[in-house]
Amino acid sequence: MRNSMRLLAVSSALALSFSAAGLHAAGGGGGGGGSSMPSQSAPRYDATEEYQNGVAALKAEDYKKAVKSFKRSLSVARRNANAQYLLGFSYMKLEDYKKASKPLANAIKYNGDLIDAHRDLAIAYHKIGKADKANATLATLMEKQKACGDTCADKEALGAAVETVQKDMGGEEQAWLGLSPAFAQAAPATGDAVYLSAVSLINEGRYEAALAELEEAGRQFGPHPDVLTYMGFANRKMKRFEIAEDYYQRALAVAPDHLGAIEYYGELKVERGDMAGAQQHLARLEKLCAFGCYEAEELGRWITEAQSS
Repeated sequence: MRNSMRLLAVSSALALSFSAAGLHAAGGGGGGGGSSMPSQSAPRYDATEEYQNGVAALKAEDYKKAVKSFKRSLSVARRNANAQYLLGFSYMKLEDYKKASKPLANAIKYNGDLIDAHRDLAIAYHKIGKADKANATLATLMEKQKACGDTCADKEALGAAVETVQKDMGGEEQAWLGLSPAFAQAAPATGDAVYLSAVSLINEGRYEAALAELEEAGRQFGPHPDVLTYMGFANRKMKRFEIAEDYYQRALAVAPDHLGAIEYYGELKVERGDMAGAQQHLARLEKLCAFGCYEAEELGRWITEAQSS
C-alpha cells in the first residue's frame, strides 16, 4: 500500500477554517425558547483559537483572561500538554499555587519532557507545603539532568530548572517565573514554516525529525487537528500504533469531522487487522462526502487491497 501523504493546510494568519471539520459553537436556549437540552447546547470552543487567545493574554500579562482561554481550549483538547502547562503557568503568575499544581501535573502526564512544567510543579508543591511531592518532582528533574549529561540539547535548561527549584526551596527570593521563548516567541508565520518543514521531513521518511518539528508547531498553534493528525501519521509509519491512535483520537476530539484524521485512522485500523473498524471509518467518510472525496476513495482502496491479499 502506498504512502498516502498529503499536505493539510494551516492558515498563516490563524484564521483557521473549521467549517469542514464541523466545529461550531452550539447556540444556547436562554430566553429564546430553545428546546435543546443543556448538554447539547453547551458551547463547543475552538481549541486552537482559545489556545492562541491564552498565549496572547499571557504576553499581555492578563493572567485571568489566560486562565479562561486555556480552560476553554482544554475543554475540547484535554490531553494537550502545552495548554495544560500554560494554564498552570497562568495560575502560578496569579500566585494560586494550589490550582496551578493540577494542570502542571497533567502537562507532565501528557508530555514528560516539558522541563518548565517539572520546575513549576516542584515550586507549586513547595509553596503549598507538599514537601514530599516537591522533593519527588525535583528528584525527577535531577534524574533527567543526570541522564542528559554534558552533551544533550537540554543541558542548560535542565541545569537552570534544577537550580531555580533548589533556590526557591532554600527561601531565596527570585524573579524566576517567565514565559519560555518557545511560547513567548510564538508566531503564526513561524508555525507555518515549521509545519511545512515537518511535512517535507515526513515525505522524506525522516519521521523522528518530523515529530520534533510538529512538536514545535504544536507550541505555536496549539491543539490544531492537522498537526495532531500528522503526529499520528509519523508515529504510525514508525509502527508506534498505540501512540498514533492516541494522536488521531486527539485530532478528532478537536475536529470530529476532520477528513484526513478519519482516513488515516481508518488506515491504521487496516494495518492492525481491524477491518470492521476500518469499515466504520469508511462509512463515516462516505456520509461526510456526499458527492465523494479523495479520503473515502483512498481508505476504500486500502480496505479492498487488504481484503484481497
